Amino acid sequence: MKLFQGLFFLAFLFFISIRFTANGEIAASSFDKIVKVKFSGVIIDAKTKLPIQGASILIIDVKSGAFTNADGYFEINSLSNGTHLVEISHIGYSTIVDNINVEGDVKKDYQLFESVVENNAVIITGVSGATQLKKVPFQVAVLRKQDLNQTASSNIIEALAKRPGVSSMSTGPAISKPVIRGLGYNRVLTINDGVRQEGQQWGDEHGIEIDESSVNKVEILKGPASLIYGSDAMAGVINIITNVPVENNTMKANVFTNYQSNNRAKTLNANLAGNIQGINWNVYGSTVAAADYQNKFDGRVFNSKFDQHNFGGYGGYNGSWGFSHLLFSSFNLNAGLIEGERDAQGYFIKPVAGGGESRVTEIDFNNTHADIPYQNIQHNKIALDNSFQLGKNRLTINVGYQKNKRKEFGNIDLPQQTSLYFDLNTLTYTAQFHWKQINGWSTSVGLNGMQQKNINKGIEQLIPDYRLFDLGAYFFTKKTIDKVSFSGGIRQDNRILQADNLLDGINSKGSSFKRNYGNFSGSIGLAAELTNRLVLKFNVARGFRAPSISELASNGAHEGTIRYEYGDVNLKSETSTQLDASADFNTEHISIGVAAYHNSFNNFIFYRKLQAIQGGDSLMEVDGKMLTAFKFDQQKANLYGVEASIDIHPHPLDWLHVQNVFSLVAGQLKEAISGSKYLPFIPAPRLITDCKIDFKKFKKGIRNFYLKVELDNTFAQKNIFSAYNTETATAAYCLLNSAVGADFVSKKGVTLFSLNLVGSNLGDIAYQNHLSRLKYAAENLATGRMGVFNMGRNYSIKLNIPLSFKVK
Repeated sequence: MKLFQGLFFLAFLFFISIRFTANGEIAASSFDKIVKVKFSGVIIDAKTKLPIQGASILIIDVKSGAFTNADGYFEINSLSNGTHLVEISHIGYSTIVDNINVEGDVKKDYQLFESVVENNAVIITGVSGATQLKKVPFQVAVLRKQDLNQTASSNIIEALAKRPGVSSMSTGPAISKPVIRGLGYNRVLTINDGVRQEGQQWGDEHGIEIDESSVNKVEILKGPASLIYGSDAMAGVINIITNVPVENNTMKANVFTNYQSNNRAKTLNANLAGNIQGINWNVYGSTVAAADYQNKFDGRVFNSKFDQHNFGGYGGYNGSWGFSHLLFSSFNLNAGLIEGERDAQGYFIKPVAGGGESRVTEIDFNNTHADIPYQNIQHNKIALDNSFQLGKNRLTINVGYQKNKRKEFGNIDLPQQTSLYFDLNTLTYTAQFHWKQINGWSTSVGLNGMQQKNINKGIEQLIPDYRLFDLGAYFFTKKTIDKVSFSGGIRQDNRILQADNLLDGINSKGSSFKRNYGNFSGSIGLAAELTNRLVLKFNVARGFRAPSISELASNGAHEGTIRYEYGDVNLKSETSTQLDASADFNTEHISIGVAAYHNSFNNFIFYRKLQAIQGGDSLMEVDGKMLTAFKFDQQKANLYGVEASIDIHPHPLDWLHVQNVFSLVAGQLKEAISGSKYLPFIPAPRLITDCKIDFKKFKKGIRNFYLKVELDNTFAQKNIFSAYNTETATAAYCLLNSAVGADFVSKKGVTLFSLNLVGSNLGDIAYQNHLSRLKYAAENLATGRMGVFNMGRNYSIKLNIPLSFKVK
C-alpha cells in the first residue's frame, strides 16, 4: 500500500510542477525576484588566441549548458538571478570553474590552457550542490565519456577500476561490482541521475544494473559519505550521470557501436536529445549480445555469455524558475552463471534433460543465449527530479520508484521454473533546501530515505520477504575564506526492518523478526589552495551501515555463488571513523597526487567458512551438489592505505604524457580468528603505467588523435583471511593494454565520427584477479588448476557518430 501511496505522491508532484510551468514561467506573484537573463561569451586558446569550437559550458545545478560554435561563441538563456557555478571544459585543456553573479545579462570571455590532467572539475557527489573539486576535503575522481571510450575494459566497472583506490569484484564479463578502498557490496552506494540505485546488491553475482553505453560522466567519492546519503555509503559513492540537457534550440543524435573480439560482444546504442524553448528531452536505447569469453588456460569458458536490452531517458522543462524532469529507464539482462564444471579430461560439461551431462559443443560456446543455470534481471525505474528557485535560495525534490525482478533458473528439466525470484519494490525520496551564499557561507538542510518491499516468488527462498523503512535528516555547511574551504555537517538516520518467516517449501527455516537501527554520521574537513599549484586536503568522517537482509537472515544457496550462506539476526550496525589526507601538486609539465587514509571499524561484518564438528569444511548438499557453508560474523577492524599518481608531460614534448597510478590497501581484524588477522577479499596492490601521445590537431580532418600504451601491474596478494580456508592467495600478473583513436572532422570543424581501437591483455596472459569470484569455481581435474581464469586477449572497436543541428 505504501508503494502505491508513493506512486500517487510522485504523480501529484509532477502535476504540481506542470502547473508551475504554465506558458513556461512561474507566476510573477509567486517568485517576483526571478528574472530571465542571458549568459554569453567567447572561448579562445590561451596560446594561439584562436577560437575553440566545441567547448562545453555547463551550469550543473540548474542543468543548463551550451557548446561554442566555430567562432568560440556560446550563449545560455533563461538563467535566474543569483550566483551560479560554471564549468568550462574541452578535451586537452584545463577545466575552468567560475562563479558568476547574475543580476542581469552577463557577458564573459575565457581562455583555456592546454593540459591533460583533470584537477578542477565541478562535482555534485557528497556535497549539497555543485562544487569545485579543489574545494572539497575528500577524494573524488571524475571520468567522462571520452575517458571510458579510451579504456581497455570488459564493462564500465572494470573501467572505473583504473582509478586509484577503486577495484572491481567480478563474476564474469557481464557482472562487476565496485569496490572502493577494499570495501564493496552494500558499503558502496550507486547513484544514477540523482536516484539511489536499489537492486539486490548484497550478492556476488549482482551488478549495478545501469546501461553502460548511455553513461556521460562518472564521479567516484572515496570514503564515508553517510552524511549526505545515509546507510550504505560508508565506503563511498559511484555517481553515474546519464542525462545531460543540450543547449537551447538544438537537437542532437548519437549512434555508438562497439565490437569485442574475445567474446564477440556486439553493442549498439543510439540516443536522441533536444531542447526547444526550454522543453528538453533525451531518449536512448541499446542492445548487447556476447558469446562465451576465452583465455589461454580454460579455452572458452562455458556459460559466460550474456545479452541485454535497455532503454531510457527523460523529458521535462527548464526555465528561469528552475527545472522539472521526469526520468525513466528499463534494464533487462540475461546472464549465464559460470560453475566451471568439467570432466576428467578438462572439457566443460553441461546438464541434460532427464539427468546426466554432456560435453559442451562449439555451437554452445558461440551461442549468445544463456544456458541453465542463468539469471534474468529486470530493473525498471521512474523518477521526478525538480529544482525550484526561491528568490536566491533553491529547493530540490527527487522522488523515484524502482522495481527490480531477479530470476534464477537452475532446473534443466523445467527450464521455465524460477529457482529463486526476488521481486523488490523501492520508493526513494530526497528533499534539500539550499540557502543563498552569504559572506562565503553555503548551507543546506535535507531529508532522504526509502521504503522497500521484497517478495519471494520462486520455489526456493534464500532471504525472507521483508519490508524496510529508512529516513534521515542532515545539516551541511561550507565556509570559504580566501583559498581555504571548510565544510562539514551532521546527520541522524533511522531504519526499520521487518522480515517474515524464511520458508523451505511449507516448513520454516528462519523465524520472523523486526529490527530498528538508528545512528548518526558526521564529517568535518578543509581544502586549502596554498598556492596556485599546491592543494592540501584533510577530512574526518564518521559513517554507518545497517546490516543487509542477507547478512541477517540468509539461509540457503543459489546458482553461481558456489557457497551456502547463513545469516545472523543478532548482527549490529557497522560504524567507522576515517581520517583522510591528501596533497596535489600541479605545474604545466608535472602533476603529483598523494592520498592516505585510515578507517577504523566497530562491528565490521564479514563472512567466514563454517567448520564441521569432526573437522574440515562444513558441507551442505543442495540438488545433489555439495556446497561449502559460510556464516556472517563481525568484530573490530582497521583499513588503511595509500594512493599516489604522477603525470609527466615534459616541455617541449607537450604531446607526450607518462602517468603512473599506484594503489595499496590493507585490512586487519583486531583479534585474529584461527590464526588469521587479515580482512577477507582485499584487492592486491596495483601499479598502472600509461604512456600516451596526444595531438589536438593531427592532420587535416583529424583532431584529438592519441596513442596509448598501458602496463597494468597487479602484485601478489598473500595477506589473506586464511581461517577455515575462506580465501586463497593470488599470484601477481602484468597486462599490456593499448588504445589509439581520433575525431574525424569536416572542413567546418564539425565532428563526423570518433573511432577508438582498444586492445587489452595483448600478451594473452592467463591470470586470476584476487576479487574474481570465479577463482573459487570447480577444479579442472585435468590440470589441477582451481577455478576459472579471467578474459584473455581482447580487441575492441568503438565507433561514435554524433549529429547536431539548430532548431529555429
